[in-house]
Parts: sequence; C-alpha cells; structure tokens
Amino acid sequence: MNIRILVVGGSGREHAIVTALLKNAKTELYCIMAKKNPGITKLCRDVLIHPETDVDAVLAFAKQHNVQYAIVGPEASLAAGVSDALANAGIGCVGPLRATARIETDKGFCRNLMQKYAIGGCPTYKLCTTPEEAAEYIRNYFGDLAVKPVGLTGGKGVRVMGEQVDREGAIAYVMTLKDQMILLEERLLGEEFTLMAFVDGKTLVPMPLVQDHKRAFEGDKGPNTGGMGSYTLASKMFPFVTEADFAAALAIMQETVAALVEEGCPYKGILYGQFMNTALGPKVIEFNARFGDPEAMNVLTLLESDFVTIVEHIVAGTLAPTDVSFKSMATVCKYIVPKDYPEHPHAGDPITLGSHENTTLYYANVVEEGGVLKTQTSRTLAFVGIGASLGDAEAAAEAACRGVSGNVRHRGDIGTETLFAKRTAHMKELRG
Repeated sequence: MNIRILVVGGSGREHAIVTALLKNAKTELYCIMAKKNPGITKLCRDVLIHPETDVDAVLAFAKQHNVQYAIVGPEASLAAGVSDALANAGIGCVGPLRATARIETDKGFCRNLMQKYAIGGCPTYKLCTTPEEAAEYIRNYFGDLAVKPVGLTGGKGVRVMGEQVDREGAIAYVMTLKDQMILLEERLLGEEFTLMAFVDGKTLVPMPLVQDHKRAFEGDKGPNTGGMGSYTLASKMFPFVTEADFAAALAIMQETVAALVEEGCPYKGILYGQFMNTALGPKVIEFNARFGDPEAMNVLTLLESDFVTIVEHIVAGTLAPTDVSFKSMATVCKYIVPKDYPEHPHAGDPITLGSHENTTLYYANVVEEGGVLKTQTSRTLAFVGIGASLGDAEAAAEAACRGVSGNVRHRGDIGTETLFAKRTAHMKELRG
C-alpha cells in the first residue's frame, strides 16, 4: 500500500523535500503551491496551483487525495494555521502548529520565551511598541544593534548597525516600521552557522551543520536575500565550531523544545537554529520553524536514511537517532538568480541549462513555457554539488552554474577555499 504525502510549498526547498521522499518507492506525492514549479510537478501525482496560505483549500486538497501525512514548507503557511487544520483532520503533520511556530513568526515571543526559561545564547534585547520608542533606544545605546521587525520578512528585514547602516540610518529605518513591534538586539560578532534538527515533540536528531550566504554579491556585499547558497563539509561540522560549541547549540535547541512543551506548545517538525558563534560561544540569531532554503537542499541531498520513516516517527513521537543518517560528503549549493535580484529582478527572461554533472538540480521560482525555462522575480534554481571534499563539491556546482545562459547571475565565491579560509581565520582571531 502506498503512503500518500502532501507537500505544501513550491520553492527549491520543497523540490528537495519531494526528491528525498521519493527515494521510498511506496511514496505517492501531492503538492499545493502558489506557482507551478516544473521540477516538483513532474514528480507528483497531482498538484494544485493555489495560495499556500489558504487553509481551507489545503485541507480540501488533502482530503480529496486521502493523504496520510503532510510536510509544510513555507513559514507563511505555518503562520496561517495550515498545520492546525491538517492535524485536526487527523493528517500527520511535519510542521508545528501556529502557536508553536511563533518561535519563528514572532521574534518577540522567541526572545521572551528564552528569557523566561533562562535558555542560553539569548542576546541582550529590547522590544519596542512604536518606531519612536525604538529610535530613542538607538540614540541612547552605546554600541551597535541589530534592528528586526518582529514578524516575518522573508530574511530581508534585518538591518545591522556598523555593517549595513549607521546610527542615523538605523533610526531612519525604524521610522518606516509602522504598526508593528520592533526588536532591537546587541550586534553579534562572529561566524554564523545553521543547525537543523528533526523534532518529534521531545527528541531532537541533528543534521549536518550548514553555513548560508545571505548577502547578494560576492565578498558578502550588498543587501540581504533569502540566501544565495550554502555549504556543508564531509565531517558534518566546521573547524570554526568546536565540539563544545556544537553541544551548546544543540542544548539550546533542546531547552527551547522543552520550554515549548511547558508552554503547552509541543514542537513537531524541523527546528532550524541560526547561530552566531562568538568569542563566548554560540548565540541565537533566530529560530525558524521549518527547513531553511537553501540549507534543505544541502542536507536532504546527503540524507541516506528513509525520509518517509522519519516523517512517520516524527508524527508518532517515536523518533530515534538511529532513524537518521547522512553521507559523509561535502556539498555546495549555489543559487541562480535574476541579474538584478533582489532589488530590481526582471521576470520572463529565458534561460538555458548546460551540463551539470555531479550536481543535483532543484527548481525554485521559475516557470516552463513551451519547453523553455523563464525567470520570475525571486531565486530561479539551484545546483548542489557533492564531493569527497569541499573543493570537489564547489567545482561541480560552479561548473553547472557557469553552464547556464541568460539574464541571470550567481555568487561564484560560495564554497570556495578562499572564502572558507577567511571565515575560519576570522573565528580564530576573535578567540585569540
């Protein structure tokens, strides 16, 4: 008997989810997505092109196909309560309920939760109810701050003093943030890393560490994006993250899950911890309540164990470390994006793919018309190179990206030994 699974979302992340699920030959997949993803469409029994936040439509589609499980990809769907509706209908859901997803969708809730339960890694912060209050705090704060709208911003809402804006620029920015809470945090210095884990309500099973690259242009310059690419090492660790750092980060995530249980909000799904490794150890930049994009493409490409079994055990609350294994290989993910992304992307430009050996191709914000791929206004597609070393994986991903012709670009420095060595040296310098 086939296992019928619904995937909510249509980005590169969901293409990776679908691809990983289909390694189980008994899987029968369905998908609802706002725009038609040509890669996902070819792999599913049926797709519905419809807003992923329409709770009633998602539930009706799931019932129509008698799905047994669902994986909710986008944060906006979690915020809308899609997981709640599916769970209430008896459909096993990998994706936390709306109240639990506040760990991502409400940054104020997250920080207050960490403070209430004395969870480690919480930066000094101030929640402001008005732009005027935030502006006054910035004026009087000694040092630099990270300025964050409390709600969802697609990874593009943060402004960091001393990096993206000066003090007056930060004040000008908060004055544009009307009708919402504003979170001001101490600026963290160090190296970022992502630790994602499968969570069944109480047990966390970690995935390989990933480092994302948010900035639009090479050399970590330009505005923030949803992520231009990411990499993992064959060791599943990084040289700038010690065993003690890893243990501290995992403990923070475990304490957070336990705190959510105490709050009456058990967590089932993927917990994404974005950490800044500082001279004093890991600090929490943010939590996400789902797979990262692009990070999902790295880890799911490496996943050796049966993803469907992991889904079943998350839902049943019986997840064990033995359920999860990853290949001991390196990966480099590089996104192809419209040339003027993220500020002035142009849609409708045709692109042509070249050879992409030793890589996995994941489609994202791209359409196929008459057999021709065309850009949209967000990230287009990604190549994940895989190899015994970071250099091998990067070379494969870079060759595939260079083979794409059209009005697009990518960050050629992601996963390079030069950039990797720079980040390792930076962490070593911070720690003396």
